[in-house]
Amino acid sequence: MKDIKKNKQMKNLKILGLLIIALLGFNSCETQDDVVFIAQETEGFVFTNSTQANYILTTGTASNLAERFTWNNADFEVPTNITYELQRSIMGDFSDLVVLGSTNGNELAVTIGQMMSIATEAGLDANPNTAEPNTGAFSVRLRAYVGNGGSTEVFSDVKTISVELLENTGGGSGITPSTWGVVGSGYNNWGAFADGVFYTTSTADVFVAYVTLVTGEIKFRENNDWGNNFGDTGADGTLDAGGDNIAVTAGNYKITLNLSNNTYTMEAFSWGVVGSGYNDWGNAGPDAKFYYDYTTDTFKVGVKLLTGDIKFRMNNTWVTDFGDTGADGTLDAGGDNIAVTAGHYTISLDFNAGTYSIDTDDVWGVVGSGYNNWGATPDFALTETEPDVWVGDIATFVAGEIKFRVNNDWGTNYGDTGADGTLDDGGDNIAVTAGLYRVKLDLANGTYKLNKVQ
Repeated sequence: MKDIKKNKQMKNLKILGLLIIALLGFNSCETQDDVVFIAQETEGFVFTNSTQANYILTTGTASNLAERFTWNNADFEVPTNITYELQRSIMGDFSDLVVLGSTNGNELAVTIGQMMSIATEAGLDANPNTAEPNTGAFSVRLRAYVGNGGSTEVFSDVKTISVELLENTGGGSGITPSTWGVVGSGYNNWGAFADGVFYTTSTADVFVAYVTLVTGEIKFRENNDWGNNFGDTGADGTLDAGGDNIAVTAGNYKITLNLSNNTYTMEAFSWGVVGSGYNDWGNAGPDAKFYYDYTTDTFKVGVKLLTGDIKFRMNNTWVTDFGDTGADGTLDAGGDNIAVTAGHYTISLDFNAGTYSIDTDDVWGVVGSGYNNWGATPDFALTETEPDVWVGDIATFVAGEIKFRVNNDWGTNYGDTGADGTLDDGGDNIAVTAGLYRVKLDLANGTYKLNKVQ
């Protein structure tokens, strides 16, 4: 009986041992594959960089670093991958949040150009002659999350970023944009986009605008608003408050507005590049048109030249022209031809000093089936009239697609992926309809505008 009892005990011990081993094995498998760590919300998650009391923003420094935001690790008390988002809010409560960037690291850089875009969205304005302020603030914070960010997330402290758009007082020229502008079917389809700008002059209450018009009608108004506007009842050159529309024909004009005696003048006005170095002395198309740069009180043009000679002339005729006798950079009326070599240039005319400059430069242009069959002819050249702001008018587009590129080459080009008005490096083609357009490429803010006139 003892042996039988002993054997039963041994058998029971073996069964118990096997059961324990099985349970241990089951627990081991569960530990490796089935246990889920629940990440706990972290505390003490903060920015570690010091911010400036005020950020001064200018278009000329748009590509520069404004701030490098850094932070400590968010600790969810379990080993896990963490994603950090840098968010900004103009309202301050993040009901309007926009993600500036995301990373798995501990820093993100924000450029001056990005801050300028936020400032513009917030309604700030660098023009000292408008009612909009040039100072303001926005808020930033961090969001840290694990996985897809469903519920395990934590937010950092909020920082207030104070910004100031440096008021554009003429860049040393003493000239500033005024509050007055040109509006009408002859310029912007009666306010479909911003009015043509009048600039201050050395004479009080006298303003000047250099505009390309299409056939139609115009008026002059203040602050892009109809509260204060002038027409010309009787077409006698007198400014009449709320008066009749002014009929215009297509062309380039200098319009002078004299508010001291309530008169205005309009005269055909354009300067251009002509010669074997550009358009076969006018036989192969119009001259390359100069644009007014109020910041330097000069006229500029971005242009692709051929090896040959050029001169500068007014209104595509030989009534008034300048060359350079002596090749000393001085403008000489009717002077010698100016020798040039093939390349891309920015040419500046300074009539105050009686000089000119021809500088090798990158020139942005428009290419596409909507303009030149993707480069079958030269791109529509744009001119930099303010730092990082390129303009061109008037471009004749056909129905198709376009992009922006540098120096008639695909090495650097921008499209618009998403059709949201934002420039994307190598992005999608931009669809256009047939018509006449004013083109603006704003590299400072990474945006563009195609303003259709007709």
